[in-house]
Amino acid sequence: MSKSRYVKDRIALIFSWILSLVSVVVLIAILIFIFQTGAQGLSWDMIQGDYNSSNVIARVEEDFAKAGNYPVPEDLPEGAYYSPKFGIALQDALDKFKSATVTVAYIAPDSPLAHAKSITAGEEGRGRAPFPGMVIKKMTYLDADGNRGNVGPNTKKMAEESIQELEDNAALIYEYFGQTIGGGIRGSIITSVMLIGITLLFCLPIGICAAIWLNEVAPKNKTTNVIRTGIDMLAGVPSIIFGLMGMTMLYPITAAFGIEGQSVVLGGLTMAVVLLPLVIRQTEEALKTVPVSERMGSLSLGASLTQTIFKVVLPQAMPGIVTACLLSISRIIGESAALIYTMGTAITDKPVFSRGATTLALHIWKVMSGEQPDFEQATAISIVILVLVLILNFATRIILSRLNKKQLGLTNDKKKPSKSAKATA
Repeated sequence: MSKSRYVKDRIALIFSWILSLVSVVVLIAILIFIFQTGAQGLSWDMIQGDYNSSNVIARVEEDFAKAGNYPVPEDLPEGAYYSPKFGIALQDALDKFKSATVTVAYIAPDSPLAHAKSITAGEEGRGRAPFPGMVIKKMTYLDADGNRGNVGPNTKKMAEESIQELEDNAALIYEYFGQTIGGGIRGSIITSVMLIGITLLFCLPIGICAAIWLNEVAPKNKTTNVIRTGIDMLAGVPSIIFGLMGMTMLYPITAAFGIEGQSVVLGGLTMAVVLLPLVIRQTEEALKTVPVSERMGSLSLGASLTQTIFKVVLPQAMPGIVTACLLSISRIIGESAALIYTMGTAITDKPVFSRGATTLALHIWKVMSGEQPDFEQATAISIVILVLVLILNFATRIILSRLNKKQLGLTNDKKKPSKSAKATA
């Protein structure tokens, strides 16, 4: 090897290492930013909670409303202010819109507020005791002379001032006006699962059958080449264009079944079209890995083409088909552009197939598109998406490993001579 050739190879190698290092550093920086920003906002309450807050107006039963003497708990959160007379601790906090508010930090099991009954229309008489994390907007008390007083953010009194006034003036607690925390992503998680189900229901059968036809049945001519070229072109089309296509071409189909406007079904049909090129190409590549000798052996033994495909070819191509399925799920979880027009951006806590809703990716778009972008919640949802994708990747490896071992075992069994053959020998 000449010296100049050696120098060029070393320069190319160093350049490749530098680019790889830059890619790794950028990826690590993104992950650090996401986890540092979103870790504080990530909690089980966020994952399983509703996004929209609901108002609670509850009145304390008269027999339990009087002040008492409740000892200070040992595990009182830092920054919380406690009322020994009513067994409740309040602390200053920020709501999901970053506005100052007051939340419940602790409530004693036998506190007067633990006996509050809802007076909200539709749920009168239902027990609605405050719980840790609940936002308290206003709390009404009666003094020794029966005069009413109010504390809470609605009266410009934050946690410390509210607790101090209760301790100084309140003889009994009367009622409170609160709100559930809100900011949860349970509805978006459910919507994502619904979307995955609808998309795979339409995408996998059509995509797998198309790949079987292209690779096993269709003649090798210009027509099939044009079809493959079209499939490759569709794979490169921006997903936002598929969203427009869904609203113009697929919407009449859903409307014919009585589903008006944006819906999870329309989003699923659109995503099925988006993922068809991926499923077709991935499945076709999996079918090509099956040796031609396997097909020829099956056909020579009298099996039909259909039997050969479903009994010989598909079982051996199953690892690649499973990979296509799991890659499709990952794409669905992270897709947003194609769904803005077909599913909308309205966050709902009780999604249904015939109405619009948001997936996790759309949820991020929604909280970041307002006048005050919520970086904390957006990055917290990003962590959830990353964890889900990571789980899918591990699941893919495990499934493929087991399928490969199973196929290897079947191959070895075919090679081993049977007991009757040994006996004959």
